[in-house]
Amino acid sequence: MKKLVIILMIMFLVPSVYAADNTLAQKAKAEGQVSFYANMTAIQPIMDAFNAQTGIKGKYTRISTSKFLPTVLTEFQAGKLMADVLQAPLPVMQMLKAKGVLAPYKSEVAANYPAWTQKDDQIQVFGIEYVALIYNKEKVKKADVPKRYEDLTDPKWKNKIVMANPATHATTISWLIGLKENVFKSEGQWMKFLQGLAANRPMFVKSFGPTPAPIESGEKLIGISMPKYIITKAPAPLDWARIDQPLLGTPRGIALSASAKNPNAAKLFINFWLSKKAMGMLSSKVGEYVLAPGVFPPIDGIDKAKVIPIRTLSDKEIKDWGAKFKDIFKPF
Repeated sequence: MKKLVIILMIMFLVPSVYAADNTLAQKAKAEGQVSFYANMTAIQPIMDAFNAQTGIKGKYTRISTSKFLPTVLTEFQAGKLMADVLQAPLPVMQMLKAKGVLAPYKSEVAANYPAWTQKDDQIQVFGIEYVALIYNKEKVKKADVPKRYEDLTDPKWKNKIVMANPATHATTISWLIGLKENVFKSEGQWMKFLQGLAANRPMFVKSFGPTPAPIESGEKLIGISMPKYIITKAPAPLDWARIDQPLLGTPRGIALSASAKNPNAAKLFINFWLSKKAMGMLSSKVGEYVLAPGVFPPIDGIDKAKVIPIRTLSDKEIKDWGAKFKDIFKPF
């Protein structure tokens, strides 16, 4: 009897779900296009795949993380926001939500994503901007590759490390606080790590983007950076340190714009973006760590790494900790 009830439920539900999807697709097709603002690079292949699958023209505009919030808010407040869909690090998306820029939309495609990614009725988390230690595999001996974050304090790395400036780069600030809250057992141990890292006089750059170049060239040997560069910078001699501690990162979110001119195409695009097909492309082509079950970037060992999201710091926390990190690293 129980099996019969389940079968009957499926018989009634499947056609209704299909009909809903078909109706959305028809409405989206009538709109004919969708505008997507994102801070991610190299995602044109996903836009092309969406176009090929749906016949809807997807226009992608990349805005750097540092300019994303002011750009979107300025356009929104002027009534000129062209984006139908927005994608950015979770802290940025949450600030946009607070300003009324986002609209509610829950995609059924994300139903099998981790539960913690589905708590918001407007923002769907789909990945983690993961941070790791990457190094020049032609110049660093296997025996010297760090096995723990604390290994960065070894004097052998003096003047051989590159990282985004911990006084100004919000993601690095959040990552360092993430280490304090998720990795180190005490604040004293964490502070010792910071002081040891500072004593090794790392080169500071503006963001993660410039970190691979000096490692590729051999100017620096190791960096606090992102594993995805192993893919996007190939065949550069880059690898990542398989430490026995978790990798940390900022969650990435996607949402429907409250001023979407093509709301149905926008919903269809979000559904496509969250699909295993699109997430597979984002992972394999761009090296991103995504949260679609069973999808991993083709980086040796990443599928076995524990990657956890770090909490969103407030603007005040970012400012205050940035000032403290400036003092910690200043003497060196």
